[in-house]
Amino acid sequence: MAAAEVSVEDWRRMDVKDKAKLQLKKFDIGERFSHFPGGKASVLLPLMVKDGKLHLLFTVRSMQLRRSPGDVCFPGGRREPTDKDEIDTALRESQEEIGLHPEQAEVICRLVPVLDKTDSLVTPVVAFIEDTFHAHPNPEEVSDTFSMPLEYFIRPSKYNGITVPLNGIPYLMHTFEYDDPEHKRSFKIVGLTAHIAVFLALAVFGEKPTFEVPYDLENLNSSAVNLFLERYKKAKSKL
Repeated sequence: MAAAEVSVEDWRRMDVKDKAKLQLKKFDIGERFSHFPGGKASVLLPLMVKDGKLHLLFTVRSMQLRRSPGDVCFPGGRREPTDKDEIDTALRESQEEIGLHPEQAEVICRLVPVLDKTDSLVTPVVAFIEDTFHAHPNPEEVSDTFSMPLEYFIRPSKYNGITVPLNGIPYLMHTFEYDDPEHKRSFKIVGLTAHIAVFLALAVFGEKPTFEVPYDLENLNSSAVNLFLERYKKAKSKL
């Protein structure tokens, strides 16, 4: 669907990157939730264009880590006192983990935050990087990186979804399995990482996925905000 800010003709002339940027800016929540109390973290969602299609870069957590070793995730981590905002956190962590310098990332927006297992507020920061970027993983944190088509998160070939209770609220947990032709191995994208990737794909493509999602697709951002606030209030009520 063409964006409202441009004419149909202009939309048709735009390339895939510019279309994605225009769509994503509609979902930018800025500093709307920055004042919320509690633990804070950010993840970077590095988008790139490969062979005319949008791809998303992931990391594989080092097996040396105590928490979730070997899991697929996005570069990111806890906010430090020196970070001025969520974007700073995402860029700093990405440089530390995969050698992506801040000037190599074109930040587009901040998406609706999510809560992790510790009920910390995690803000996804979307940025474009060049497809020529060569990651230099920090072996203490990251064992590997890979990219996959973003559209896989609306039309997957291997998917499973189950609903589990989380703080008394039903939570749809996605599991994607992707056979990566470059690495010649399969990767599993699950939990919070899968949740964030699905929302990003919905925001960019504006299409109904081949599986169930907990959003009103006609009002994607507002329904995501309402879902986050419901879970946030439930989590804080435990304190």
